[in-house]
Amino acid sequence: MKTWFKGLLIAATALTSLAARPALAQDFYAGKTLTIIVGLAAGGSADTLVRLVAPHLKKHIPGDPSIVVQNMPGAGGVLAFNYIYEKAPKDGSQIILSLWDPLAQALGNQGLRARYDQFPYLGGIADVRVNYMRVDAVPGGFKKPADIMKAKDLIIGAYGTTDLSGILAHLSLKTLGLPHKIVSGYRGGADVFLALQRGEVNFHNTSLATYRTRSKSFITSGEGAGLAYLLASDEKGQYNRRSDVTDMPAFQDLYKEVHGKAPEGPLWNAFNWTVQQFGDLAYVGLAAPGAPDASLKALRKAFEDTMNDKEFIAESVQRNGLPFDYVGMEEGAKIFKSLSGVSPEIVTTLREGMENMGGK
Repeated sequence: MKTWFKGLLIAATALTSLAARPALAQDFYAGKTLTIIVGLAAGGSADTLVRLVAPHLKKHIPGDPSIVVQNMPGAGGVLAFNYIYEKAPKDGSQIILSLWDPLAQALGNQGLRARYDQFPYLGGIADVRVNYMRVDAVPGGFKKPADIMKAKDLIIGAYGTTDLSGILAHLSLKTLGLPHKIVSGYRGGADVFLALQRGEVNFHNTSLATYRTRSKSFITSGEGAGLAYLLASDEKGQYNRRSDVTDMPAFQDLYKEVHGKAPEGPLWNAFNWTVQQFGDLAYVGLAAPGAPDASLKALRKAFEDTMNDKEFIAESVQRNGLPFDYVGMEEGAKIFKSLSGVSPEIVTTLREGMENMGGK
């Protein structure tokens, strides 16, 4: 009887220890639901990307959790980041994968109530941004990119005062020396695109993938045209043109064509820094601070495995004409850290450059 009771006690102790141990990465999400928050409205670049990533991400998360994509537009995407930082459960059940807003932090936007390096980073995606427009914005029609200099009433559609699409479009035109105005307050890229189709605005910045998919019929119909794609120059003014973009010039080449020299000066330096920030890391995957280590380990590996998944890459190329560039842990940390080191001159120039960004 004593032997039997001792064995029972050992077994009970073992079960108690097993139940109390932390969940391992390989079984953390078993039987659970993972909600991915997108900070912009359905149908935009960020939403389209997340819905492409989600089923592939599911394959690579041990435990095969259900995945729900939830849109949380507001304040140009900042609302969703505040939610993950302040209100999301700390149990690994909710994450954000969305366009981030480095300018909100660099410029001290009080609407963003956290610094990006305060979130557990899961992985990111780099991007190529393009400017495109309605051809009727140019008197007589837009026939080639240099015709942009004939435009008189350019109107940019934007979400807010520091959102990705709005600020890149604004700085592009300001650097070229073109007068324009901004209509802000839209809920996302899809909303701006509808306004572009209606003629409410006539200039927009979006991702190359979205330009080749959602905007494709707008371009092929002759209503719209690509102006230039954006890439950063290094400290020597050198830049690497993309061989996979042949229907429009790099911004630097357009500038040289219309002004006869390379762009330079404080405004260009600020614009170039902004392009580099967004180009190096456009979409960020972040967890709520305090999320369990097991969830972070599982999600980080799943994110990396997804971005290297041959099926995901093939689908990305088929749908968008190009694969997405993965931004890993080390590179993401460097980019977040660089926000703290931005020069005062760039910050001042950006502030001055955005003074006329008004509301809708």
